[in-house]
Amino acid sequence: MTVQNEFNRDLIDHSVSLAKTAAEFWGVSNTNTRSKLLQGFATSLEQNQDDLIELANTETGLGAQRLTAELLRTVYQLRGFATEVESGAPYRQVDDKAVEGLPPSGRPHLTRVQVPLGPVAMFSASNFPFAFSVLGGDTASALAAGCPVVVKAHTGHSELSRAVYRLAKRVISTHGLPEGVLTLIENTNRNENGYLVQHPDICAVAFTGSYQGGKALWKLANERTKPIPFFGELGSLNPLVVLPEALEREGETLARTLANSITMGAGQFCTKPGIVVVLDHPLTSRFIDQLAIEILPLKTHRMLTPGIRGSFETAVSVVANRAMTVFQPEADGLGPAPRLFKVNANQFMEDASLREEMFGPAAVIVTASNMSQVLGVLNAVEGTLTTTIWGAYHATADNEALVRTAENISGRVLFSGVPTGVAICHAQQHGGPWPASTTPQTTSVGYAAIERFLRPVALQDAPAWVVEARRGD
Repeated sequence: MTVQNEFNRDLIDHSVSLAKTAAEFWGVSNTNTRSKLLQGFATSLEQNQDDLIELANTETGLGAQRLTAELLRTVYQLRGFATEVESGAPYRQVDDKAVEGLPPSGRPHLTRVQVPLGPVAMFSASNFPFAFSVLGGDTASALAAGCPVVVKAHTGHSELSRAVYRLAKRVISTHGLPEGVLTLIENTNRNENGYLVQHPDICAVAFTGSYQGGKALWKLANERTKPIPFFGELGSLNPLVVLPEALEREGETLARTLANSITMGAGQFCTKPGIVVVLDHPLTSRFIDQLAIEILPLKTHRMLTPGIRGSFETAVSVVANRAMTVFQPEADGLGPAPRLFKVNANQFMEDASLREEMFGPAAVIVTASNMSQVLGVLNAVEGTLTTTIWGAYHATADNEALVRTAENISGRVLFSGVPTGVAICHAQQHGGPWPASTTPQTTSVGYAAIERFLRPVALQDAPAWVVEARRGD
């Protein structure tokens, strides 16, 4: 075991060394160079789509339809970041001309520029083998910012990771770029992952995964002699509040929509609604019954890894011992049976074990007597990626309080639809207060993700050539 650890540490050292060397070039590369690489990655994924999807399905069991959509999303994402580079986003400058006189009215000439942080360690996610893996959003945004990336492959799709990386290496070579722009390490254990995070030449970490694993690595990043940014997405409960007004309009449709969202991808989405908050109302019981009816015919596929399946069953058993079971059919096929549980608001607020994430096709229904209890339930959730509110159609005092509370605990607040499915655009925010993410002021989805890997520098009275060299022309 010691020999293997030493071997892997040598590989980590080698990969990080290549990334450090590449950073000297990539950090000052222009818009054309960065954009062409990202576009090249996108084209390569498209050209090898069939083989990659077949391999991904063999490893993950997510199904060809889902994986095709995810690969196309990844292509779209890469091209989107290429467009951001072309528009000058990573090279954006703010210029304040000199003003004669003494401070505070007088000032020197100041130009605020953005510089890349340096090599980024990127930990791939289990549940998105394309979109949050080798050429996923973290990689694309870091490369767009001018940071080389050291990818830590996920064991749940290691063969796919190697295949995608081989394609990426060919593109890098074709463009005549340094090998260290993108490197891959795999088959590492916890200690080696910690070694990567604490490597002195790693300048930032991007992580998508479990709360326990992410928190451990976050602590290591902060315990370094020179702490570094750790951009971690650590899981989420994603409460969904269903008000009577929504049930009056379309209760049956909403039950169907929610059932599909809870079970989509065998519940293996970080944005899956895990808590459903309802008010005591004549329509509530009918909605819960309809939700169970809608879930009944839905089948799940096998989960990503045996470990994830085991963790799900353990989490479900904890909740089952503390809550009333609304719905738990027999497992049919390779996937786990969907589960629905029910507790009252006081139980939920008092028992922290009911607020543990069940990463799989399960949800807890929380019944509240009044809006004050609804707000208490949301505050008990603490940080979450999303909160959904169905039925806040009018500007009442209760609705205003509900929206404010949702904003306080969430990175994204929805007023229709479901949180599964995260759009790639400029306005997107995928990240929330702790424990949903370690840096809630940043996003891991959308074009603002570039900003994570850039550091502002103010240039005072700089010669023109210094400023011009940082415009990406």
